[in-house]
Parts: sequence; structure tokens; C-alpha cells
Amino acid sequence: MGTQESGVDGSGPVADLHVHTTVSDGKLELESVPSAARRAGLSWVGITDHDRLHPGLSAPIERRDGIRLVRGIELRVEVDPDRLTEGAPDTDRPGEPFRVDLLGYGIEPTEELRRELDRIQEDRIERGRKIVRRVENELGVELDVPIERGVGRPHVARAIAESDATLDYEGAFDELIGDNGPCFVARNVPSFERGVQLLGEASRIVGLAHPLRYDDPKVALELTAELDAVEVYYPYADGTDPEGEGAAAVEDVRRRHGLLATGGSDAHGTSLGATGLDADAFAPVRDRLLGDA
Repeated sequence: MGTQESGVDGSGPVADLHVHTTVSDGKLELESVPSAARRAGLSWVGITDHDRLHPGLSAPIERRDGIRLVRGIELRVEVDPDRLTEGAPDTDRPGEPFRVDLLGYGIEPTEELRRELDRIQEDRIERGRKIVRRVENELGVELDVPIERGVGRPHVARAIAESDATLDYEGAFDELIGDNGPCFVARNVPSFERGVQLLGEASRIVGLAHPLRYDDPKVALELTAELDAVEVYYPYADGTDPEGEGAAAVEDVRRRHGLLATGGSDAHGTSLGATGLDADAFAPVRDRLLGDA
């Protein structure tokens, strides 16, 4: 496991399957994705906004300016406490209980999925309002945060950094809106089982995002027995050491459960392809995405 670094000479990734846009907490407009992909030497990009299907995509896979865009999602789900191992996070602690992120690709949304995503977005909006009110009361400032679909804590953190407060983006999370912060508000997310059901009915591939980033990677990895894929290539420190113990654990469950290996940069800025899948690694994923297309 490790980073497959980008390059336009054909040696780097051809697919970045984990990209956020302005409809969640990214900075890249959908219209700018093809040009950003070309600069990175990519042919495929997975649009995986948080808890939301991009409204500008109308098909599971679209070709725009020579780039294939995959309609996807990154869906936060909650793991049943009975699955947790000894020493795993206490789900009764302040803040969020043990949660993981699912990645769905090639989505043809069902009505049931649309209804659940609508509910999640309404919950996000109400949560955003509560967090903003708490921060404003705590700091004595007014924040400029559009409370709309896709709103999340990164939007609040950016507004805090741009206000008269002395906190920067990271400090906003550390001091105020992180999971155990005084201004934190928990979200109402679907269960893991519900998420798998909804995405399984609507997606060509359902996988687990960045498996070694969770407080209990062992539990997170065992969840993949019910999925199609696991994210192997991603840009965080725990996902870049091919000789590391975590990498061996990911490879073990991938082989044991016959999982596809996905990967992407988890881009929230305007540059793509820092990490992804090269042509050989992407081939089986591409075949599953295209199916009979």
C-alpha cells in the first residue's frame, strides 16, 4: 500500500477517485474539474462529496472535455457498538461515536437513497445553525457561514479564521468545534448497515474510505467483508508506508474478502492527482464501473 504519485509522463495515476467540490466542503467547481484533471495527467475523477450527490452530474459516469467523471459520494455512517473491540473508542464519550466513511461509485440513485440524503442535508443545516450560534456566543463575533445543503464544520472553521477571532482554521477545530469541543454538535447519521443497503442498491462499487485513519482500524477493516472495495491509496501518513503494519492489515483483508483497491487524493482544494490509481491498479475498478456500458 502507498501513494501512487501523479505525473503527466504516464507513470502516475490515471484516476483520482476521491474528490470534493463546492457542493460540500471542497473549493473546486465541477466545471473546473476536467482542466484540473488534465493538469494532473488524469483520465478519471470520482466526485465524492460528503453525504451529497453532485446535482450537476446526471449519470453514473459522464465524459466532459475528455475526462470521465464518476458520480459518487462519501457517506458517514455509524458503527454498532457491539462491533467494537476492547480498547476501541467509548461510544458514550462526548462528541461523535465511532463512525466511518463509505465511498459509493457509479451511482444511479434510488428514491430511498434520495430521501435519506435529503434527511441528512436537513440535519446538516440544523446542525450548522447550532454550531454557528455556539461559536458566536463563545467568541462574541458574527460569522459569515452560508447555512445551506452541504454545510459542514470546515465552512465554520474557515469563517472563524476570517473573523476577528484569534484562532486559525486548525485552532478552530482544536479549541471549539472538534469532536470534544465546547461548540461541537453531533450529527444524526445512518447506521453502517443502512448505509451499505442504500449504496449497495444504487452504486456499482461500495468501499471503505481511508481505513487506517479511524480510532479502531481493526474494526473498520473488518467492516469491509460487507463491501466491494477498500481505499488503499490516499495521501495521509498512515496510508503511505508500504512496509507498515497497517498496510499489511489492509492487504490481508483485501485479499481475504476479494476487494477492489481504490484510491484518491481526498482533494478539498483545486489540485487533483496527489494520489490515485495508476493504469494497472485502475483496470479492475474501471471494468466494474463500466460494466455493460
